[in-house]
Amino acid sequence: MDFIDMEAHVLIEKIAIYGLAGILFFGILWFYIWKQKRESALTEKKIKKAVEEGLHEPISLHPVVDPNSCIKSGACIKACPEEDIIGIFNGKARVINAARCIGHGACFNACPTQAITLCMGTEKRGVDLPNVNELFESNVPGLYIAGELGGMGLIRNAVEQGREAVDNIARSIDHKINAEYDLIIIGAGPAGISASLNARKHNLKTLTLEQDTLGGTVYTFPRSKVVMTNPMNLPLYGKVKFRQTNKDNLLKIWHEALGKNEVDIKEKIKVESVENVAGHFNVITKTGETFNSRKVLLSIGRRGTPRKLNVPGEESQKVAYRLLEPEDISGKNIMVVGGGDSAVESALLLSDNNHVSLSYRKDSFSRIKPDNNRKIKEAMNAGTVDVLFNTKVKKIGEKTIELVVEGIDEPAILENDLVYIFIGGELPTDFLKKAGIDIKTMRGEALLSHKN
Repeated sequence: MDFIDMEAHVLIEKIAIYGLAGILFFGILWFYIWKQKRESALTEKKIKKAVEEGLHEPISLHPVVDPNSCIKSGACIKACPEEDIIGIFNGKARVINAARCIGHGACFNACPTQAITLCMGTEKRGVDLPNVNELFESNVPGLYIAGELGGMGLIRNAVEQGREAVDNIARSIDHKINAEYDLIIIGAGPAGISASLNARKHNLKTLTLEQDTLGGTVYTFPRSKVVMTNPMNLPLYGKVKFRQTNKDNLLKIWHEALGKNEVDIKEKIKVESVENVAGHFNVITKTGETFNSRKVLLSIGRRGTPRKLNVPGEESQKVAYRLLEPEDISGKNIMVVGGGDSAVESALLLSDNNHVSLSYRKDSFSRIKPDNNRKIKEAMNAGTVDVLFNTKVKKIGEKTIELVVEGIDEPAILENDLVYIFIGGELPTDFLKKAGIDIKTMRGEALLSHKN
């Protein structure tokens, strides 16, 4: 009897243990399903909002997720330094605010299953890019492209591309070709500086030409503008670690790295053309000088010449296309034109000591960073920046500016002392075509893929 009771007791204990285990298992399973549904609902809500605000449609470089390879690790979300670019929907990664992606490539590198491809453009919005292969070589053998011109505008990415391009160039130098230089680098922005340092590391005889000033486009940024938020690995200098840095700090690092390694950048020299002659390249400057080299690396910007409004009065000296020292400007009536980050950031910087208006042709901002979006809304509410949506500049006068307002017949005439125009720039297509480089329009094709 005692033996039977003991067996029954053991059986009851087993049933209780298995029951508790079952309850725990189903509890965990329920919590997992509930969390997944909650996560999906939140992502769906964010996608809906992004669609309404015009941020779901990508503008240029953006991630594309292969749902068959995605395992919902969340590594891409954790790696992305921006906010709500990718989320989880029904157990798979989904792009939310594609228009806000600025091409860090962190999600691409973080995905454990290589389920992410970085693509350029869409079927609706094509992006023109020069034809470049995975070695950064164009369709013209020996002529390479790195940085913003190739579609990767982020400073850290441009630095990395400049380094990698020179690694590839160093492996392919043919010293039998008679030329003055091994490599001529055109452009001394982030990619050109990195390339120049790496060329010195490879002991290549190099000439770097910059049409403006060291730093390229970065030099034209306002002094206080945050230009980098992630570390970069600079050849012959090492890893540069900082959470955030501005233009002055970054230029200081570049000057230090170049000076320490005795790398000379030739500034204020504009290159007019690059000619492929008998296996080497002739680089011809605006002043008529000609340099020849075995290889050439183009590290110029995509913007080329600033895009203009083409309205009466735009030739006036009070009109500018870049903002250098906003702290030196005060007591002015200023009009900023544009709807991107440069326009918004400039308006905010100028608003401290001036009366600032911002004219944008659309009815809302659709492609600015979340932090800029928050700040401009705060400025609008505080009345420090007058944002004039659905307006276009009609005429720029000596002391006034005329705007066409959508839905209103009569133009709006505002008092005005200065005009800053930030509506992008035009790809240096003529220069590229003259060098023999093919231009292709990308409509969602992969710019960076693990299959390459």
